[in-house]
Order: sequence, then C-alpha cells, then structure tokens
Amino acid sequence: MTFVCHQRLQTFNSFPLARVVAGALNNAPGQQTLCYVVMPDHVHWLLVLVDNTSLSNVVQVAKSYSAHKINKILGCKGKVWQAGFHDHAIRKEETLINVARYIVANPVRAGLCDRIGEYPHWDCVWI
Repeated sequence: MTFVCHQRLQTFNSFPLARVVAGALNNAPGQQTLCYVVMPDHVHWLLVLVDNTSLSNVVQVAKSYSAHKINKILGCKGKVWQAGFHDHAIRKEETLINVARYIVANPVRAGLCDRIGEYPHWDCVWI
C-alpha cells in the first residue's frame, strides 16, 4: 500500500519525523508489518491483516497517530497526509518477497542512496 504526504511535501526528510511514521507502521493494531519504506513524501507498506481488522482502519490509525505526533513535534495543527491510500492485494505468497524487495529498493531507484543499507527508514522481516 502507498500513502502520500499532504501536497507531496518532503516531510520525511526530517529524521525524527520519518521515525515517527516507522513507529506508527510497526505498532498499528490489527496488522503484522512485513516491510515498509518511508520516503521523503510518501510511504510504501506491506502488511498482513489480523483479527478481522479492515485495511481502512489500520491505515487510519497509523496515519492519525503519526499526524498527531508529528504535529506535536512541529508545534502545529496542519495536515500531514493526503486523504486516502492506494492498495494492491497480493494473492500468491511466492510474490511477497519480490514485492518486499521492490518496496525497500525505492530509495535506491529514487537516487536517495546507492545501497538500501545506507537508507535509514525501512525494515523488512526477511532481511
């Protein structure tokens, strides 16, 4: 799934703000995070839903929690996220690792680093 910063602002060029989002992804209830990458203006997140939780609810909780915490850090009440998200269901388990590799390689493709190990805002259960 992908969700985007309000007005595509480069909000997560800030290390502390990117870490807030990473924490929100890892700790959102109703899901198990398989991998994510927090890019400067958007997030890619691969997860498995658990406990009959809806995808919309998981995303809403992660976005709301991170927005409140980011606004508190910045001392403001502005929008952090664009409304909505883009999701893609993965039906074949053997493709999960390929999707995860694609997600975590985003910073390399965007020219933010030469190797994914140089980029601080990602995680993957397989690596």
